Amino acid sequence: MGNSTAAQIIAAVDGSASSYEAVAWAAVDAVLHRCPLRILTSVAVPDFGPDRTLSEVDVEWLRRDGERIMAEAASVAHQTVPGEELELATEVIFASIIPTLIRRSAQARMLVVGSRGIGAFHRGLLGSVSTALTHHAHCPVAVIHGNSAIDPVSASKPVLVGVDGSPNSVPAIELAFEEASRRKVGVTALHTWSDASGIDLPHSGWEAARESEEALLAENLAGYRDRYAQVPVLRILKLDRPVRALLDESANAQLLVVGSHGRGGFASMVLGSTSNALLHTVECPIIVVRNS
Repeated sequence: MGNSTAAQIIAAVDGSASSYEAVAWAAVDAVLHRCPLRILTSVAVPDFGPDRTLSEVDVEWLRRDGERIMAEAASVAHQTVPGEELELATEVIFASIIPTLIRRSAQARMLVVGSRGIGAFHRGLLGSVSTALTHHAHCPVAVIHGNSAIDPVSASKPVLVGVDGSPNSVPAIELAFEEASRRKVGVTALHTWSDASGIDLPHSGWEAARESEEALLAENLAGYRDRYAQVPVLRILKLDRPVRALLDESANAQLLVVGSHGRGGFASMVLGSTSNALLHTVECPIIVVRNS
């Protein structure tokens, strides 16, 4: 491979099981996209104030612990894609993890993090880290849970994408088709149009609304069948809360892709409580794509 000019994937680890699952997923995605993978860990500690400084012994212990984590992460990456040519770099940093990742995301293809960690990066990719990144990163952010979904059964499942009809979902649709094409699976495009469930509509009203929303979904997917002719597409339309519909359907997907925010049923879809519901509840990996 050796394509050092390609935008890299950056995976952050902290020694937790979730972060190593993130490395495994990132290694597979790097091989699929033929791009470099950089794994980094932060050994930064909170600022205890002017009266508390780390001794040289403390600093050396932190550095060695970071190198231990890096060695394990590199081993996970190579074991995940054995026999593949993986361009891999590792790095131990003493800077705070969130601002570092946000800054580096400007030149990255994707950030990959675990959904939870073992401390506060001091040491951990807790929810606050993944949430901060999905709000502020300049590239897509993949959040990996306990299951990286790279086993043969999971890898045969389609890529699920939330479609809300707004411009914010366009980059998510694009990325979903690209990932599906490289993984040689289909795309499931899910669209909802209500924030409430169980609305009692007359039959004629339901049919009219459904036809309108079907047309909107078809319009959003127009052109992708030609560009990705080899990717099967399943369109799903639901009168339901978008989060609940996506959570339900994610059980049948290897990957969920959503935009950072939208309108109508997907308004603020990955903001606030809804963000927590998606980022930390879905079993499969999730990618949040901001519309820059």
